[in-house]
Amino acid sequence: MNEKKFHVGIKALVQNDKNEILVLKINPKELTNNKHGVYWDLPGGRIKEGDSVEQTLQKELEEEIGYIGHIKNVNLFHGSIASIEIPVGEEKFGLVLFVYSCKIKMGKIKLSEEHTDYKWASLKDAKKLLAVKFSKDFIERLDSL
Repeated sequence: MNEKKFHVGIKALVQNDKNEILVLKINPKELTNNKHGVYWDLPGGRIKEGDSVEQTLQKELEEEIGYIGHIKNVNLFHGSIASIEIPVGEEKFGLVLFVYSCKIKMGKIKLSEEHTDYKWASLKDAKKLLAVKFSKDFIERLDSL
C-alpha cells in the first residue's frame, strides 16, 4: 500500500484594524516545479522538528515580512490539507496546513525573496486570492471572522 507523505505548515492569519487579512504573493522563481503559477499565501512555513507553533510563527514572520516583536493571542483557526503538493527531490508531498490567528503590532513590511508583493485584502478578496492553495473548508471558515 502506498501512503501519501505530508509536511506540516504553520500559517499566520494576521488582520489589521480594518479586519483586512495580510496576504503575500508567492515568487514563482523560488518554487521548484511550480505548476500553479503565481498565487497568494499567508505568512508561515513548515514546522521544524523540535520547534513549537509559536517558534515557527516567530521565525517565519521575521523571515517573510521582517516582523520582530511579540506575537499575541495565538489560537488555532483551521487545519486542512492544502490544494497543492510540494515537490521534494523526486517525490511529491502533501501539505497539512494549520492556520493560527494571532495579533502582532505591525510596522513596515519587508518581504523576503520568497514573495514579490503583499496586500491587506478584504475578506472577499482574501477568499479569492487564497483559494489556489487553501482548501474549500478553510475558505468557507474565513466567513466566521
